Amino acid sequence: MNHPEKILRTLDAHLTKETRLILYGRAALALGFTHSQPEFHSTLDVDAILPENDMEVINEDDQFWTAIEKTNDDLKSMGLYITHLFTESQVILSSKWLDQIEAIPLTGLGYLRLFRPSVEDLILTKMMRIDPQDRNDIEFLISQLPPQKIESLLAEAKIPKIVEIREAFEENSRWLLNKFSGA
Repeated sequence: MNHPEKILRTLDAHLTKETRLILYGRAALALGFTHSQPEFHSTLDVDAILPENDMEVINEDDQFWTAIEKTNDDLKSMGLYITHLFTESQVILSSKWLDQIEAIPLTGLGYLRLFRPSVEDLILTKMMRIDPQDRNDIEFLISQLPPQKIESLLAEAKIPKIVEIREAFEENSRWLLNKFSGA
């Protein structure tokens, strides 16, 4: 069992009702693709995007927050945890991201329903910082797309109003267009 799977199965064991979780980051790459790279499976955390239109329900869902706390407690000694839970306005995504999420088929779960953003939106989430690991992840994701989609993908991005994220997006956009133009 890989790290993201261990974290999510532990979370599932603590849930008491059906709960949707939209993964991004390396956990989404590890579990959301048939031919994912082995290093994706060794990530120590699970990150998720919480849709803005669900936030009132999520904020009041005590069983969800308790399950996350218990999961982190259970896995602390292994260095595994659920960490970043961002709302969609805190992550670079396209405007139709939620309509394009894809189910992650992890069998044997009781309450947890897993999804990931589309390949395009996963690329956008990886453009929030300048990081060699994120750029390697982008290269993996680009291999899942026709190259002509890159420019339209960048044009459709909704970028949080945080200077550092905007600057990282702009620099990553230049890198992406230079690296994959005519690919």
